[in-house]
Amino acid sequence: MKKIIIAAFLLLLIVGISAEVHTPSGRWKTIDDETGEEKSVVRIWIEDGVLYGKIDSLFLEPDEDPNPVCDECKGKNKDKPIIGMTIMENLSRKGIGWSGGTILDPDNGKTYKCKIEIIENGERLKLRGFLGISLLGRTQYWIRVK
Repeated sequence: MKKIIIAAFLLLLIVGISAEVHTPSGRWKTIDDETGEEKSVVRIWIEDGVLYGKIDSLFLEPDEDPNPVCDECKGKNKDKPIIGMTIMENLSRKGIGWSGGTILDPDNGKTYKCKIEIIENGERLKLRGFLGISLLGRTQYWIRVK
C-alpha cells in the first residue's frame, strides 16, 4: 500500500511539472520571422484565465535609442515607451492553444488577431498574428528564456 501511495504521489508530481513547462507563462525571446533576428523578451502571464504579454527588454543596436517609444501606435500606446508595454491581450484557452485576443506590433503600430501554441516540449511558442482570418497572417516562433 505504501508503494502505491508513493507511486501515485510521484505520478502527480511529474504531471504537475509537465503542466508547468507547457504553460505559456514565463519569459520568451521573440525572433523576427523575416530576418531571424532576436527582437525582444516578452513576459507572458495569465490573470483570471486570460493571457497577456508585456515587453521586458529589447535587443538594440548600439546606435539605437535605449528607450524607444511607439510613435506609430494609435490610442493609449501612442508615444509610450515600448519597454514595459503590454502588447498581447485577452487570449483565452482554446484546446491546446490560446486565441481570441490581439497582439500589437510596436514597429508599425498595428494590432492583429493572435493565436499561440506551446510546442517542442514547452521550449518554443508558435505565434500566429493575422488580419481577419488566420490564413492572412504571419507566424513567429519564440524561444523560452530560462
